[in-house]
Amino acid sequence: MKEILNQYKNTDVIRTTKSAVIITGILLLTACSAPKVSNKLDAAKLPENFDAQRKEASTETFIPLKTETFFKDPKLEVLLKKAIAKNPDYLIMQERILIANSHLKVAKLALLPSLDLVADASGTHFGKYTMEGVGNYDTNFSQNITEKQRINEDVTPNLFLGAKVSWEADIWGKLSNRKKAAQQRFFASQQGMRLLQTRLLGDIADLYFKLIALDKQVAIYDNNLKTQEKALDIVSAQRSVGKATELAVQQFNAQNNNIHAEASELKLSIDQTEKALLTLLGEYGGKIDRSNDFLAGHLEVLNQKISVDSIIHKRPDVSEAYFELLASNADAKSARAAFFPTVNLGGYAGFNSFSFNTFFDAGSFAWQLLGGLTAPVFNKGQIKQEFYVSNRRQEISFLQYQNAVTTAFNELSALLHRNEAYEDVLKYKLNEIDHLEIAVNVSNDLYLSGYANYLEIINAQKNKLQAELDFVDIQLRNANSQVLLYKALGGGIN
Repeated sequence: MKEILNQYKNTDVIRTTKSAVIITGILLLTACSAPKVSNKLDAAKLPENFDAQRKEASTETFIPLKTETFFKDPKLEVLLKKAIAKNPDYLIMQERILIANSHLKVAKLALLPSLDLVADASGTHFGKYTMEGVGNYDTNFSQNITEKQRINEDVTPNLFLGAKVSWEADIWGKLSNRKKAAQQRFFASQQGMRLLQTRLLGDIADLYFKLIALDKQVAIYDNNLKTQEKALDIVSAQRSVGKATELAVQQFNAQNNNIHAEASELKLSIDQTEKALLTLLGEYGGKIDRSNDFLAGHLEVLNQKISVDSIIHKRPDVSEAYFELLASNADAKSARAAFFPTVNLGGYAGFNSFSFNTFFDAGSFAWQLLGGLTAPVFNKGQIKQEFYVSNRRQEISFLQYQNAVTTAFNELSALLHRNEAYEDVLKYKLNEIDHLEIAVNVSNDLYLSGYANYLEIINAQKNKLQAELDFVDIQLRNANSQVLLYKALGGGIN
């Protein structure tokens, strides 16, 4: 008899082993039939330096910027810190980062088993001509049951109190890749916040420098107006003694009125610029405290020897694009895992009874272990399309990342040359102003000596005014170039 039992046991083992081999074979065949995920994660290799004429390349790590050392303007620094604390767009971005962090936590919890506490109570009246009704009626006549096991035929309760657990085994990495995608998008949202911070601080710096430029231009008009009024007094005095004509007086008056009009427009621009800056600061009104001149320490940054790769990949826009690429790659891997069978495990344990009186008896304790294997067969067309879309999105993310790297390199390369060029432009413009200042004084002397007419005085003063305004405009463009350089180097406030 034992030999027969052992034979049956061996037969069961063989059958179980064969079943396991068959199931494993099916899983392997399914895995082999799944398409592959694109692994394009690296952009084209960057040049070793920004200047093709320089042969040496630095490997020094780029030190993150600080606004207080880059701009070197304490009044601007106050505005930048105020914007970080009050700007609505920046505060909205902070809330979105919290949302992204919440998605990450949800994705992490998906890897854990699900445990639910369940309390169910129901009452059913089974008809006499139903399987349950006949079964209950017949059971109550059985000699094998006790009084506690008799079933109420009028209303049959079904009571359950216990816990149910379910868990999807992440064999193919579907859930872990979803978690990775959520994690990378959380990192991308942090870089997006850095990018927004950089743009916000850059916009504030642009408006701040514009206010300084407008103040300087107003001062130029005021000084020029004094010169014009002095010339008008001279011409008026000469007209009274017959040495000048009414035409000269009217020309000077017209010139003075033109200066007054342009100065008024500048004051209007100052008001509008202050309002725009206050909006970015999240304030209703007031005046912007600012410096009298452009201050900057960006040349210290330009004198650093830093590697191209170190700068480019620390920019928030490039980092954001890279994390989004990693997230889309994880999405594609998760979509690929849908081709494979899904293994679900679960069970429950608790008290289950058809009687209130026996609900908490030891005989009412019940438990069950569950295991399931689900393999896609007829819905593979939908799975293939979802995987195809995920793979194409990864390709898009890669192209966006490559574009971000290329744009960052060319932008920074152009700005480095631009900052160097402005130094020469400002030097030549300043020399022009010095010569025109002399020209104005000479024209006044020549006019009084009778060797020049009033038109030469007007022309000399107009040229000097325009040169001074141009000089301030170039200073502003140089300051804007510094702001662009600040953005191109990755920004930062701390």
